[in-house]
Formats: sequence, C-alpha cells, structure tokens
Amino acid sequence: MSDKVKYELEFVIKSSSRLLFNYLATPSGLSQWFAENVNSRGEIFTFIWDGSEEEAKLISKKANQFIKFKWLADEDDESYFEFKIQIDDITKDLSLIITDFAEEDELEEAKLLWESQVEDLHSILGG
Repeated sequence: MSDKVKYELEFVIKSSSRLLFNYLATPSGLSQWFAENVNSRGEIFTFIWDGSEEEAKLISKKANQFIKFKWLADEDDESYFEFKIQIDDITKDLSLIITDFAEEDELEEAKLLWESQVEDLHSILGG
C-alpha cells in the first residue's frame, strides 16, 4: 500500500453544470483540456499524454454532479480522482472540486499540474 495523501482543490467556473459535466465525463471533452487524447471502451478510459497511455476505470458518476475514476495502475491502493460540481445555494456560483491523491513529496507539483489543466478548461469555457 502506498502512502498517498488525499487532497482537494476548488475552482470557480463560469459555466452551466451540464456544459461543464460534458468536459469532465466524455472522451471528447476530456481530450480538450485533461489529456492529448482520450478513448473509452465501456467503463475503461484510456488517457494519452506525449505518447504514453494510462487507463482508468469509471467508478461512479451522476449526471451534471460528479464523476469518479480509478487509475488501473493504482489498483492496490485506495486512491482515485474525482470531479465534483457544486453550486452555492446563495450566490449560485458553480465550483469544480477536484479530489486526487499524490505522494507527499509530489503534492505541490500535483496541485500545480491541476491548476494548469483547469486553466486550460477555463479558456475553453470562455471563463
């Protein structure tokens, strides 16, 4: 078992939950900001970066609310990554909450990578 640390990042996104969910849950949407290319076969998603591939299994999802994946290479540990859409009841601001795991010595680097990727998502969504 690895000693990965769970962390959450929250980003305010100017988008409808339906449009945002499309970018989080479909291969074509994920290919625009998360990886160079994404393919899916049933519950298995293949993410491609710089010619290398990583496979993740879709664990659970609820339309326009959340989607959770588990890297197949990390099957022996409890880690996963999740995209959750949360709407503030009062302000109606929409937030994307990302939950992920990283080795403690790689935590800051992992957070910076997510921030960079969400920046790409912001520019696609026009926010």
